[in-house]
Amino acid sequence: MDLEVGQKVELVVGIETALGYTVLIEETYEGLIYRNEIFKPLEEGLKTVGYIKNVREDGKIDVSLQPLGYRKTIDIDKEKILSKLKSNNGVLNFTDKSSPESIKFHLQMSKKAFKRALGALYKEKKINITSEEIKLVKK
Repeated sequence: MDLEVGQKVELVVGIETALGYTVLIEETYEGLIYRNEIFKPLEEGLKTVGYIKNVREDGKIDVSLQPLGYRKTIDIDKEKILSKLKSNNGVLNFTDKSSPESIKFHLQMSKKAFKRALGALYKEKKINITSEEIKLVKK
């Protein structure tokens, strides 16, 4: 098998299972995207891009829809939050205490990714965080 962890690959979404969705990788290999790592609607036959997360000893392949690693995902996550803030007059009624389900529904990211991106935006002085909301810092 000539797939490496982190490799960007073409996917065709297959059937939904109890664990997530099966995918056809590069029209050759079968893999799986776990349900808890899906942050956008998927349907059978959809063509998309993914990343090899793990090639297991039993030959099964785990796939992610997001690039692997902090440096590759942080900018994407920060941009999602900034874009949402700009489209909501600079205010989001979320905090780092918001439920994972709410964050996933509204921002299509995990709570962990959300908190990491919030921290980075706060350090960059682009947002203020209160106990009830996030506000874009006006320049």
